[in-house]
This record gives sequence, C-alpha cells and structure tokens, in this order.
Amino acid sequence: MAEPGVSHTLAELGGEAAKSTVSEDVAEVERVMVEEGHGLIERAYGPSGGVGYLPLPSPDRREAVLDELAMELSRPDRHLQGGFLYLTDIVFSPRWAVRIGEIFAALFYPTRPTIVLTVETKGIPIALMTARALGIPLAVARREAATTEGPTLGLNYLSGTARRMGSMSLARRALPEGSRVLVIDDFLKGGGTMGGLLDLVREFQAVATGVGILIETAEPQEKVVTGYTPLLHLIQVGQDFHIERVKGP
Repeated sequence: MAEPGVSHTLAELGGEAAKSTVSEDVAEVERVMVEEGHGLIERAYGPSGGVGYLPLPSPDRREAVLDELAMELSRPDRHLQGGFLYLTDIVFSPRWAVRIGEIFAALFYPTRPTIVLTVETKGIPIALMTARALGIPLAVARREAATTEGPTLGLNYLSGTARRMGSMSLARRALPEGSRVLVIDDFLKGGGTMGGLLDLVREFQAVATGVGILIETAEPQEKVVTGYTPLLHLIQVGQDFHIERVKGP
C-alpha cells in the first residue's frame, strides 16, 4: 500500500498494466478499505492525476480508540500534585500519536485543510501525525523566535486563567497567504493559547478550517475561543478527576 498521503500515478502503480485494469483494482481496494474502516483512497483525475491513501479510521474505530484512551488517562497514578494530569507519555508515544492524529484527520478531512498548525511543544507529535495522515505540511509556532527560520511574525496574547501575557511567533514562509489551516493542540483550559494561534492565522491572511483539541477541561466553562472540537473531556473535583470521551466526534 502507498505511504499515507502520498500520491502515485496509475502508471507507477500498474507498471505495464492497462490503466483500465489498474483503475478497476484501485476501485476494489477502495471498496474493501471503506468496508473495513481502514481509510480512503483519494483520486486525482487528469493527465497528472493519481491516487493516494488516507488512513482515516471509521467512527467505530475512533470510538474504540477514544474509549481506551479515556480509561488510560483516568488512572489514579496520572494525578499530579496541584491538580495536574500527566499526559506527556501519551502524546509522545508513537502508538498513541498516530492513532490520535488519524482521528483528527478523519474528523477534519471534509474541510480540506492545506496545512496543520500547532504551538510548541507537547502538541507537536499529534499535530505531526494529523498532517501525515492528511498528506499536508505541519507548521509550528514558537514561544521564542529562532534566527534559523528567517523573518518571523510574532504576537502577544493572554494565556491561562491567570491571564498572563504570552508570546508566539511563526516564520513568514511557514504559512502561505490563503492557506486553509487546521489548528491542533493537546490541551485546552481557558483557551488563551488557542486564541493566540487563531490570531496568528489571521495575521498571515489565512483561514482556520477547524480546531482540534485532544483534551478540554470542564472549568472554566467559558473559554476564550469557541467552535473547537475536543476528543476528551476532563472533569475535576478537588484533586480528583476523570476523563470522558466526548460524544459525537
């Protein structure tokens, strides 16, 4: 099977075989993939057209993965002093990052994004796997500008429930004007950081086609941003908490 997101011409796939025969084979593979819930075969027509594989899990597969993840994250040993949740090993696990990225890709594929955007650092693995599944680039906003990236555009924003001032920057060549941007992050509490990312998208004369969040907190109920899609919901009572799968994604 072709690499996820990579397009191959019919000639490349079929060698000396007739294009009609290869097309029939592709159609049969597509049928099986859809029936088994493994993803989609995307076709591009015309002289330079081809096919590409998109690993987009079915709704049933997405629910199974998120149920398993919610159970894992609800373990008592993940409770940290101060009411924090230990999440690092999940988002930096190739096994989990790939599965989460494919879920985001399946949810936002209909919006036809052309690039994925996140902010350093913990959101990078799941954002990268989302971009891989969709076959599009990833852009990462930095907390501090790096001279190795050339000219950057930076902005300040209010971060966290304490409303502290934060900053982020993005290389000017990282996000072309007119891009259709899918914004992905691992955690959302008040929404200040996500608000900064969306402001950055607008500064680049691009459009946000969707916002995906791995975990959102129940409190505060009012967030800085709206219209985002969380996969999991964190409900906290004192120092205790549990994770619920958001119904519907």
